[in-house]
Amino acid sequence: MLADSLVLGAAAEGARLNSGDIIFQLLVFLVLLALLKKYAWGPLMGIMKQREEHIAGEIDAAENSRLEAKKLLEEQRSLLKEARAEAQSLMENARKQGDVQREEIVVAARSEAERIKEAAKLEIDQEKEKAVAAIREQVASLSVLIASKVIEKELTAEDQDKLISQYIQEAGEER
Repeated sequence: MLADSLVLGAAAEGARLNSGDIIFQLLVFLVLLALLKKYAWGPLMGIMKQREEHIAGEIDAAENSRLEAKKLLEEQRSLLKEARAEAQSLMENARKQGDVQREEIVVAARSEAERIKEAAKLEIDQEKEKAVAAIREQVASLSVLIASKVIEKELTAEDQDKLISQYIQEAGEER
């Protein structure tokens, strides 16, 4: 029962509002609110604003870095493509130059072979002419020798054949 009487007493006091206390509490609340705004809410909002600006700056920097990286990647791809094209061009030029050199070597080899062949033919002709001249000389000397023998004595056809065979054999041995 004691608890019931306390509750009834508090309710009776609450029913009566003291306007001085309300104004005082309202005034203290407003002062506390002003102090919180000045010393807590203002710096807290400033820190939040700085943090927001810092994050926005980081996002912008990241975006700029991403764009720059993309640009550099495209440049690298372009340079790589150019390098591949240049390498292909160099290989094609080298292949063409190799074909040209091969043709030049083949032409030079054929020309050299033809020159050697002509030189060999010329040498063969010269040797042939020397041999023919040597044979003519031998035939001439044999003819003179046979003529002198024939003049020395008159020969029969059989003696003449023997004499010619003998001189040809002697001429063959002299060589």
